[in-house]
Amino acid sequence: MSKYLIVPVALACGLLLWFWGSGGFDSLAAWAAGEQRDFQNQIAQALRAARAEQPQAVATLLTVCFAYGFFHAIGPGHGKVLIGGYGLGRRVAFWRLSAISVLSSLGQAVTAIVLVYAGVLIFQMSRQSLVGATEQVMAPISYAAIAAIGLWLVFRAMRGFARRHRNQTAHTHHDHGDVCSDCGHRHGPSAEEVANVGTLREALVLIAGIAARPCTGALFVLILTWQMGIAMVGIAGAFAMALGTALVTTLVGWTSFGLRGGLLASASATRFASVLAPTIELVAGLLIAVIASGLLLRAL
Repeated sequence: MSKYLIVPVALACGLLLWFWGSGGFDSLAAWAAGEQRDFQNQIAQALRAARAEQPQAVATLLTVCFAYGFFHAIGPGHGKVLIGGYGLGRRVAFWRLSAISVLSSLGQAVTAIVLVYAGVLIFQMSRQSLVGATEQVMAPISYAAIAAIGLWLVFRAMRGFARRHRNQTAHTHHDHGDVCSDCGHRHGPSAEEVANVGTLREALVLIAGIAARPCTGALFVLILTWQMGIAMVGIAGAFAMALGTALVTTLVGWTSFGLRGGLLASASATRFASVLAPTIELVAGLLIAVIASGLLLRAL
């Protein structure tokens, strides 16, 4: 029955390509930027109300910060390409991909808090200096880490093709599976074991790569609340922004997870099934590496 999934998967891919080619993503980013500016004004108003200790001011601020994080994440950055590409290219458990999305966004809030308070308390840095450090130091580190992950996916895909070739060659001389009923020993790791090698390490690298570059909106809120003497409100606002961002990256991760499953299920009854998984991983890795490398070159 999996062959019947080919049509909806093909339609989804075609719609995505059409939306991309027609400039839909640019329009979406422009709309998100406009919404973001509106929320910045609302954040400033909420901060003034919180300093004046007006009722419900903190709740309003957290709500606006969450919405800001959501719309800000629709624009460039925030690890969407990495999360989406990783979910598409690798066999990752649904809960693991969701956890990576949430933890990487929360990690951006932690990085922003550490950067701001280390900067203002230890190094006496201004807001402009902190934003400059983010763009000139933290952003290149993040892009380099993301590009390295893309290259790692490419390496894994090429290794998968090589392993498949060796298995096909060995099969012509020794026709049995991973466990041989005649000789009683294993001739290599199972596909399940290969898929799970290094997943924890990869997850930590993913989280660190995305978290290395904090959100400039979080820096803005943290610096202002520190100057106003309501630092804890700013820290709560930074985490609210991170949760808004996490909603977008998690949705992207879920979409890539479903798309990968649909593609593999569609091809399961065809002769391309054995090469589709490493092919998807190769394409996803190249996409991540190329985009991250371009961002890195632009940041340097």
